[in-house]
Amino acid sequence: MADMSDRQTLHKRSLWVCVGVIILVLATGGVMIAIHLTIKDDEPTLPKPTNVLFIVVDDLRPALESYGDENVIAPNIKQLAARSIKFNRAYSQFAMCAPSRNSFLTSRRPDTLHLYDTRSYWRTAVGNFTTLPQHFKEHGFHTVSIGKIFHSGPSSGDDDDYPYSWSEKPYRPSTIKYKNSAVCPTKDGTLARNLYCPVNVDEQEEHTLPDLQSNAQAIEFLQNYSDPTLRSEDKPFFLAVGYYKPHIPFKFPKQYEDLYPSMPLAPNRYKPDKMPDVAWNPWVDVRSRDDVQKLNVSFPFGPLPDDFQKLARIGYYASISYIDDLIGELLATLQETGFAQNTMIVFTGDHGWSLGEHQEWAKYSNFDDVVRVPLFVSIPKATDVNAEPFRHISVLNETVKYPAALQTDELVELVDLFPTLTDVMHLPTPPYCPLDSGSSVFCTEGRSFKPLIQHVIAEQNYIEKFSWKKAAFSQYPRPSAFPQNNSDLPLLKDIKIMGYTMKTKQYRYTEWIHFSPDTFQGNWSILYAQELYDHYRDEKEDNNVAEKPENEKLVKQLSKQLQKGWRSSVPSR
Repeated sequence: MADMSDRQTLHKRSLWVCVGVIILVLATGGVMIAIHLTIKDDEPTLPKPTNVLFIVVDDLRPALESYGDENVIAPNIKQLAARSIKFNRAYSQFAMCAPSRNSFLTSRRPDTLHLYDTRSYWRTAVGNFTTLPQHFKEHGFHTVSIGKIFHSGPSSGDDDDYPYSWSEKPYRPSTIKYKNSAVCPTKDGTLARNLYCPVNVDEQEEHTLPDLQSNAQAIEFLQNYSDPTLRSEDKPFFLAVGYYKPHIPFKFPKQYEDLYPSMPLAPNRYKPDKMPDVAWNPWVDVRSRDDVQKLNVSFPFGPLPDDFQKLARIGYYASISYIDDLIGELLATLQETGFAQNTMIVFTGDHGWSLGEHQEWAKYSNFDDVVRVPLFVSIPKATDVNAEPFRHISVLNETVKYPAALQTDELVELVDLFPTLTDVMHLPTPPYCPLDSGSSVFCTEGRSFKPLIQHVIAEQNYIEKFSWKKAAFSQYPRPSAFPQNNSDLPLLKDIKIMGYTMKTKQYRYTEWIHFSPDTFQGNWSILYAQELYDHYRDEKEDNNVAEKPENEKLVKQLSKQLQKGWRSSVPSR
């Protein structure tokens, strides 16, 4: 935490002087003037960064030390957190890659984009909506995509939305084509398509891995762009770097396995009490892996054996440590090239991932484990006061301590990123979308949280009453009320039910209702199931209390709020 003198450099101070003059004619003829001074903090001024580094980690839940996870070893992300504001309650709008990424990159919610699978491109399906990188490009930034930013394929126009969003052709590592190949060594000497897949990098195709390639490309970009003789234009940059791990399979350099000689089971590894069947994700993509198929786990609820649960959890955490090492190299390069002092950094995941909690694996649901994401925002000379320069910390050989990050428990959503980045960077900020959102190419269904950043930095000194979001919203579809083979990833034509979820300060409330894939609308009058979890008493969402008689009035209130949607839960501008 910055001391008072540091914080004052971030503030504009205004002096309100109320002068009450009492003129007393004294015997001596003197005059006394009484002056009452009231000092009030004005809004703190955020320094305007020059560049943006936008980091997205695939399937990353808040499994980080900064969020209280004691299992993980990720010192480089902890280093970034110490220079950032940490958002403790940041939520994805959809727990699947393509819908989530298109949502936060356009600042439109899934129902507006009509995207619930991977097969439609918003520009041809609903409207030629401006994206976050496109807006920066149109306002003089050199925009670059490296790794996984958009989900590849039809949902991003088969070319990662190039050339609309990017100044140069997006970089996809050549080895990503081996993502699902049989490359995992087994005890009998064969290669398999396993879930758990530590590898010798030198034995892999092209002797490398996708994230190693992406990181090298990002580092090369920073090095070249810092050299006036090598860069083709003198523009600020918007560099988006997307890491593929810890998305399955858990394929990582095997040395990171040594960081985790043991691993506890999830403490709440059982199916929740009164969880409706429609809410269940049968983790079909996990079941399809060769090592999982050998376990002969019953469908759809059968739990994985304890030993394999531990192994799968090690795979997830080892993958995070692998990515952390790469992020450390990237941050060190940002420092070495001189860009760290004027580059805003945003770090997040597209959604989370279940690691055995509730007997669940993967994503594809509305549980907190899969819709809550880490989110750090670092602004030079604002959030990083007294911070040490970035350096690469060896994950395998070094232990470090960093001070706690600035943080907030206020609700934020990934659709808020677009208006926030434009706001902080002093670019035109998109207005709220009209009710007919598809009619506007430049608008937001989120809210800039720049005021929240200012509020946190100012330590709540300058705002007496701070008004913020009342709720965050997510959703997930199902093809049927009971789990089946396509419950995880139903195609649009097969969707019959939508689970609409709302997070408030205290509750998670979900309604599973009838949904039409033809009109892209739900019917609130056809209700399949409800879920209610009280986070004050049940933070891990283990007990669905929607049917308890004493909660009848509360459920009605939350149902009304959910049906009103996001517009009723954002503060006025």
